[in-house]
Amino acid sequence: MSTTAHSEGALETRGIEPVPHSERHARTRELFPTWVAANISVLLLTMGAGLVVTGGLNFWQILVVAAVSPVLSYGLVGLISVAGKRGGSPGMTLSRAVFGQRGNFFPGALIWVARWGWETINAVTGAYAILTVLDICFGIESNAALTVVTLVAFVAGTFLISGLGRKVLHVCSTWSTYLFGAFSVLVLVYLVANTDWSQVFAKPAGSTAMMVAGIGTLAAGGLSWAPSAPDFTRYLPRTAGRALVGHAVGGAGIVVLPLVLMGAVMAVSVPDLSSASDPVSFLGELLPTWIVVPYLVMALIGMLLINSMSMYSAGFTAQTLGVRVPRAWAVSVNAVISLILGYLLMNVATSFMGSFISFLTLLAVAFSAWIGVFGVDMLRRRTYDGEALMDTGRTSAYWYRAGFAWQAMAAWGVALVVGLLFTKVDWFSGPMSGSWIGRNGLGWLVTIVVAAALYAALPKAPVMEVTTTRATEEAELAGV
Repeated sequence: MSTTAHSEGALETRGIEPVPHSERHARTRELFPTWVAANISVLLLTMGAGLVVTGGLNFWQILVVAAVSPVLSYGLVGLISVAGKRGGSPGMTLSRAVFGQRGNFFPGALIWVARWGWETINAVTGAYAILTVLDICFGIESNAALTVVTLVAFVAGTFLISGLGRKVLHVCSTWSTYLFGAFSVLVLVYLVANTDWSQVFAKPAGSTAMMVAGIGTLAAGGLSWAPSAPDFTRYLPRTAGRALVGHAVGGAGIVVLPLVLMGAVMAVSVPDLSSASDPVSFLGELLPTWIVVPYLVMALIGMLLINSMSMYSAGFTAQTLGVRVPRAWAVSVNAVISLILGYLLMNVATSFMGSFISFLTLLAVAFSAWIGVFGVDMLRRRTYDGEALMDTGRTSAYWYRAGFAWQAMAAWGVALVVGLLFTKVDWFSGPMSGSWIGRNGLGWLVTIVVAAALYAALPKAPVMEVTTTRATEEAELAGV
């Protein structure tokens, strides 16, 4: 393991190696704006509208859905983030202790690929926001060349911010939280004053099954942050309290709840909002220019931060998989892929929201298999051996059998297959997708339960005893 000191200045130079206790000066309260920024997206407005138009839910049912989903998903994100303060390393590096040095490549590669889709969706949404502002302010209509220019501009901004590191992300997240929050309140006041509330409250209640499905769809986006959660807590001292979970749930909930409700209210005025060709331009029809332009600019900054956070973690994942370049350069791989896939989504795909919901559904299953296994392992251990995490050879305490922890690999693989059996998207249907679980979009929940139960039932993988690192760690904690 590298012992080179890394100062956490404006440009973060540390890679996947554990952060020494002497450099862990972050504060738990810094996580709140981080998780706020992770949810600043106008896609939540469109998803709220979908709960009304497609799901047939009324206002009070959507209120329940929007309140429960962040508690469920970001509760898990917050719990997984505890591993970061224990091990001082990114989530997918800590995952080596669970799956083995070689075994970790398989869930790591799947999660890395899944991030391509998440970053593409956000990049496209950001590009649409730019196009909408250009149309409203200057009358410039969208065309193929302009979509490419806006997409490149958005991805370039994402690459720049994510490459600078955690401190820059924190500063940007804090200010975007204040600004986006202020303009969201402005939009909310406008909607309160200009909405026909008799129409909103006159809508009959939908089915309980659709409420369950709505919770699952909204929660899917949150679950995608679970493997990244330790990336943002690794600079916390090991003595940090349980507020990690509260900040994750609170930061997400304070954005998800009002945005989803606002989208539901907007659907009264624009019933086809949930099936719009893009997720942004409808705001120009609903809001006056003096509100919509600054609001979209703030939303654009928020989406830049979401993508920057995702690419920040993707750089660590790439390094964990063996891409031997600095983290900032590892991020460039995801940036290029986002450009290619983003162009296809904007100029070739027939339905943005259809592609988005299908992606969310598959994303949730892919991440849930890892969450189930990693979560149970977290309950079993309190420390991670830093030297063993960085030692990718046979001498590593996390080498297990030929580099694989077969217990974790078996639980992960079986859960992934079972989850897909209950999953249905536009172009794929599992044989059990017609069941109650499948119809309600709960394949991800089955995946977590199966992964966790199977891994807990299997015998614990033996770990080589390594006492040096633990003794050093205890000395650091004691201030010796």
